[in-house]
Amino acid sequence: MPGERLDAEWVRSWWEQADAALTKLMQSFLSAHGFPPGHNAVMPATDDSHATTSVLVNLAPVPSDLTTLYGAISETSLSDVDSGYFIHSPATTAEHFREYGPAPIEGERVALVFASDGGGHLFAIGDSGQVWKSTTASPFEDFENAASSLQEFLEQLGQRIANQP
Repeated sequence: MPGERLDAEWVRSWWEQADAALTKLMQSFLSAHGFPPGHNAVMPATDDSHATTSVLVNLAPVPSDLTTLYGAISETSLSDVDSGYFIHSPATTAEHFREYGPAPIEGERVALVFASDGGGHLFAIGDSGQVWKSTTASPFEDFENAASSLQEFLEQLGQRIANQP
């Protein structure tokens, strides 16, 4: 939803739904796949992650939707959803920015890598609020649009969790 800002209550609701879907998935994972699941969780924000978010905000222009997300959750590890999805902690996002700078996305003044998948592809959020996915496992290559907003990205991720066999 371009133009609309991510709402903290919406993020908490998404987290509850994702957690319930993960619980259901983990209950049947071993019998469905023949091996135990890896680490799959949405971790709540902590005092440390809030402090690190403040450091990130001082380091780079952070889209407000990302600070809203980090106000509710610190990170997400979904190692058994498709090939895996990981929303990085604010510390990892800051470390990536320090090491590689902003993602090179045409039309975005600044885009921060904040997530990845199990194939090494990176997800960045631009100052426009759009979410972009790298076309290769490199922070320096092309990025293509993955979602019109962080909310849409999270909705897609929630669907992937719910639809996982």
